[in-house]
Amino acid sequence: MTSRSSQPLLLFDGVCNLCNAAVTFVLDRDSTNRFQFASLQSQTGQEILRQLGRPTDQFSSFVLWENGRFYEQSTAALRVACHLSGGWPLLYSFIIVPKGIRDAVYDFVARNRYRWFGQRDACMLPTPELKARFLT
Repeated sequence: MTSRSSQPLLLFDGVCNLCNAAVTFVLDRDSTNRFQFASLQSQTGQEILRQLGRPTDQFSSFVLWENGRFYEQSTAALRVACHLSGGWPLLYSFIIVPKGIRDAVYDFVARNRYRWFGQRDACMLPTPELKARFLT
């Protein structure tokens, strides 16, 4: 990916209530304003999905762009946890669990997230204070 900030970028399903709650969770614990955000449905999200060679109409994983690399599913979630305030970086110790097992759990939740948590009609709109951290 070219011509973007050096800040890590977290891409998420903008209509998923669980995903939006996860973004709010990260925002509340990202004391250094490290992360930027974009929905997978946004122009930025669609461009990145195309660059990854992924379908632009499937939003079952969030994606982390960090230090020139893409991470998805459980690896992305654990890498995000590393940078949060409080005890959340301790979750990174789960990286020792084989990726196949971690991603199987991630996929199970992803498949059921709309049923369990619901979804919105449109992507979340950030508050004016947070707008600069969201790419469109």
